[in-house]
Amino acid sequence: MNGHMLTFRFMEEQDIDQIVEIEHISFATPWSKEAFYNELYQNQFALYIVLEEQEKIIGYCGVWVVVDEAHVTNVAVLPEYRGRKLGEALMIKLMEVARQRGAKTMTLEVRVSNHVAQSLYRKMGFQNGGIRKNYYTDNQEDGLVMWVNL
Repeated sequence: MNGHMLTFRFMEEQDIDQIVEIEHISFATPWSKEAFYNELYQNQFALYIVLEEQEKIIGYCGVWVVVDEAHVTNVAVLPEYRGRKLGEALMIKLMEVARQRGAKTMTLEVRVSNHVAQSLYRKMGFQNGGIRKNYYTDNQEDGLVMWVNL
């Protein structure tokens, strides 16, 4: 296979183990299995999309849509699949879904040191908002808030 069998779908309970694995590889302060379980069953505002290649989850992203504002919770792609514009594909899909749910704007936080992610978001039309001081608990790094009109 040449790896073009990519599919998007909404997260289901049986996806959580794979997602938590990607989460742990990707983030210094990863979410727990319980956190994703709660997102799926307790949080009426949450939507999660997984990206699969041949039944294997290679990336996912999440958003909370509250009235007309969408807030991105996480975006991650397995390291060996990075650099293939899959993060961008996930974000485009997420923006589409948020728009369908009635969101007019979308916001997210990104580490001030994460220039790769920031340039991706800028390319997608996001602009810089404020700075959240000491937003990241692992190293007290500031979070840059970015936003876009959908």
